[in-house]
Amino acid sequence: MNNKMGLNLIAEIMGWDDIDGVATREYGWLRLMSDIKFDDYADFRAGVRFIESLAAWLKQFNVTDRQSAYAFIKHRLIFVSPAELQCVIEAFVPEIVTPEIRKTVAEELGVKPYEVWQSASSASRFRQRLRRTLFVGLSDGSRVDILRRTNAGLLSTEQIVPMLHIDDEKWRDLAKELTSELGDGAQFDRVYLIDDFTASGTTFIRQRDGAWKGKLSRFNKLIAAAQKELGAAFPIAPNFALHIHHYISSHQARDALKERLAEADRDWPEKLYGSVHATEGLLLPQKARLDVETDAEMLHLCDAYYDHEVYKRYEKHCREAGQTDMKLGYADCALPVIMSHNTPNNSVPLLWAETDGKNGAHPMRPVFRRRDRHG
Repeated sequence: MNNKMGLNLIAEIMGWDDIDGVATREYGWLRLMSDIKFDDYADFRAGVRFIESLAAWLKQFNVTDRQSAYAFIKHRLIFVSPAELQCVIEAFVPEIVTPEIRKTVAEELGVKPYEVWQSASSASRFRQRLRRTLFVGLSDGSRVDILRRTNAGLLSTEQIVPMLHIDDEKWRDLAKELTSELGDGAQFDRVYLIDDFTASGTTFIRQRDGAWKGKLSRFNKLIAAAQKELGAAFPIAPNFALHIHHYISSHQARDALKERLAEADRDWPEKLYGSVHATEGLLLPQKARLDVETDAEMLHLCDAYYDHEVYKRYEKHCREAGQTDMKLGYADCALPVIMSHNTPNNSVPLLWAETDGKNGAHPMRPVFRRRDRHG
C-alpha cells in the first residue's frame, strides 16, 4: 500500500471529506510526521510504515471512538526519533560526566571548577580522572556505538563496555589497558551504568522477600564474582562512585529510583559501591502521564478495548509491581511514549499490544508493534 492509498483509507475510516479542508489539512500533518519521525520506527512489518499501520489501528475502534484515538496520536504521542535520541546521547559526556569529574578534580586541588582548565597539570588531572571512569551499557538501548563515535579521542574504547555481562577475560583486558596508560595500580574509581529509558524505576532496583533484585543487583553480583576470581587484578576500586544515567526518564521513575537507592544505602550491606548518584539526559514533564482530567477519552479507550491476555504475558512481573491488569502499562505508568527502536511496556498497551481477542475480549491491534523481552 502506498502513502496515497493509506491516506485515502484513513480518510474513509475517519469520515473526512474535503468540503471544509479537513482531509487536506490532516494529509499534510500525516505526511510530515511520517517523513520526519514515525516511519523511522524499527518494528513495522515488512512493507508497512506509519500511515498503513495507523489506518489498521484506527479501524479497530467503533466509529464514535475514532476521533478520540486519532486526536491522541496527533496531540499526545511522544515519539523519540533516532536523531533526538542521538542528541541526548551526544550531550551525556559534556553535560553530565564532564561537570561531575571537573568538580571532583577542583575539590582535590582546592580550586574553583572553572579553574581546572587554567593549568596543564590540572587539565592532566582531569584527563586521568576521566580515563579512570568506566561506562557500562545495560541494554541495546544504551547505544554504546553512538557513545563511542561521539567521544572518539576523548574516551578510550577500553573504558566502554556495551553490555552488563562482562567475563573475566574482559576484566583483565580493561585492567591491562588502564595500567598501561596510567601506571601500575590504576583502577576505575567511577562507574556509569547507562540505559535508554526508565518509566517506573522498578526494573533497576527493587526489594522482594528481603532480597534485592533488578539491574543494579545483577551488576553488584557480577563485580563481586569478578573481584573474588581476579583478586588484586580486578580493575574497579573499592567503594567506587556509582552513577546511574538514563538518557530519558519519567518523573515517576526518577522519584522511585532515588527513593530505592536511599533504601539500599541503608539496608543493603552487600553493595560494593560507595556513593551513588542518578541522572537523566531528558526528564519527561509530569503531564506526559495520561491523566483523567486531560485524557479521559483515551483512558476510556484503554479500558474499553483492553484484552487481559496482555496481563497474562507479563503476569510474573506485574505481580511484583502489585498490578492486577495492564490497562495502563507496566507499573501503571500510563505513558504515551514510543522509542524509535522499540516501545516501552510502560506505555499504554493500546499503542503496542497485539492479541487475538480470546474468550470474548476485544482483539488489540497496535499502531507501533512492540518487540517483547518478557512473556
